[in-house]
Amino acid sequence: MIEKTVHLDNISLIDFLGVENKNIDSLAAAFPKSRIVSRGNEILLKGSTADIVQIDDILTALIQHYHKYGRVTEENVKSYIAREEEIVLPEPTNGAPPDGVIIYGTRGSAIKPKTVNQQKLVDEVRDNDLVFALGPAGTGKTYISVAMAVQALKNKSVKKIIISRPAVEAGENLGFLPGDLKEKIDPYLRPIYDALNDMIPYEKLTYYMEREIIEIAPLAYMRGRTLNNAFILLDEAQNTTPMQMKMFMTRMGPDSKMIITGDPTQVDLPSNQRSGLQEAISVLRNVRGIGFVELSEKDVVRHRLVKDIIDAYSKHTARKP
Repeated sequence: MIEKTVHLDNISLIDFLGVENKNIDSLAAAFPKSRIVSRGNEILLKGSTADIVQIDDILTALIQHYHKYGRVTEENVKSYIAREEEIVLPEPTNGAPPDGVIIYGTRGSAIKPKTVNQQKLVDEVRDNDLVFALGPAGTGKTYISVAMAVQALKNKSVKKIIISRPAVEAGENLGFLPGDLKEKIDPYLRPIYDALNDMIPYEKLTYYMEREIIEIAPLAYMRGRTLNNAFILLDEAQNTTPMQMKMFMTRMGPDSKMIITGDPTQVDLPSNQRSGLQEAISVLRNVRGIGFVELSEKDVVRHRLVKDIIDAYSKHTARKP
């Protein structure tokens, strides 16, 4: 059990709490195992870590709603409670999720490592602030990384998630694709959206993205920024140039974690351009505080044929003179 106090500064209590505290009563009814008490301009919370994290999220959203609209209704409270209606991580034991679970998805399925190397990735992320996850498609390196980021946000270890990918034109020309820049770039980021949709309910994900609590952007948008108190993920890093890779890594600010994923065998850069991922692996391999995890076809968790396809191509490449 934990306790937390939420302060209601510069807020009209009647407009926020409702007549006879009906708004707080509605919130308390949604979390019967926790205690929610209004006392002056403070709301006292006591309950399990999982409940208190959710209640605090709802109260933060309600406070923002009040400052925007000047009033909170009982319907508003129910609406924000509905955004939190997802199965969340059960109460942790000694700081670790039970049975290796990272987080529970929107359909209630447990998202957790399925192979030894995926578990190693989880362990390396917990032990280091910067981790390289290397391996072929289908090994779960991006999916597990996104799950770790969502867990950190839910547990309030970070204030935001920032996910980026280089928009390399692998056989397609961006200039000939329809739409504005966002519409041109979004196809490159689709795997990230798919992973997030598995882990966060649609309305809540929309809420996070509108407020830039979760930000998904092309690599070029990272230049000049310092990313503090954030969980940062660079996907498909084999398609960065050395300059882009150095730029991205040096964006890392205090209280942040960073995962860089990529497949060194699938570089879409021009043949005369060295991959920034390959250079970073060589330069940083022995730097303390940086973790490296190498996944292989043994870690493929997609259709069984994906593993066979990767294995066949590896053998074909090995036979080339």
